[in-house]
Amino acid sequence: MNILTNKRIFFHGLRQSLLVTLMLLLLCGFAFPVVLSLISSLVFPKQANGNLVYADGKAVGTAYVGQAFTEPYFMKGRPSAYNYNTYLKDEQGNLYNPDGSVFTGPGSGSSNYAPSNPALAERVEADIEAFLTANPDVKREDIPADLMTASGSGLDPHITPESARIQIPALAKASGLSEETLLQIVEENTDGKLFGIFGEETVHVLGVNLDISKAMGLVGDISK
Repeated sequence: MNILTNKRIFFHGLRQSLLVTLMLLLLCGFAFPVVLSLISSLVFPKQANGNLVYADGKAVGTAYVGQAFTEPYFMKGRPSAYNYNTYLKDEQGNLYNPDGSVFTGPGSGSSNYAPSNPALAERVEADIEAFLTANPDVKREDIPADLMTASGSGLDPHITPESARIQIPALAKASGLSEETLLQIVEENTDGKLFGIFGEETVHVLGVNLDISKAMGLVGDISK
């Protein structure tokens, strides 16, 4: 076999490799994602667009990502190691978290502290004191565990029905709404067990707060 033949074989193999790579790139990197996105947009338009939630025509959140609520008439969710990716901006334009710590960028997860970690004990104790201040009629031992413990993602939009109901008296005082109205709002935003068997009942905090806002006249039309 001469040198010319070897070159032909080499370039033939190289050409085939490049063509296969290009075809796979177009099929897997472009055609497949585009087709899948189009099908998703047609079959599941709300989910494909992030399950956005609207108030007066403006997107105010997504159904599957929690938020940090600070107003006294809004229901509070679980603690978040990432502050639900909520941040503020100071006079110099620097970003910082609502608790005063430096904003490190969007993310999800937990601090992964062990129960023996002093930082975890300090954080929980601070949250307990803040909750008791906002809910003076609640006893320390009656606070549901999920209101003091962060989820694995730090973005959980739900709390337990017990955690929702225990906030009702304080919410009634702050919002001017009756406890009966607030209990009805909680009931309307409670998701049952999957197929009636799996998981637990959960209350969607953003849904509750949107309904509170509407009942108080702060917003008009809402879409969840």
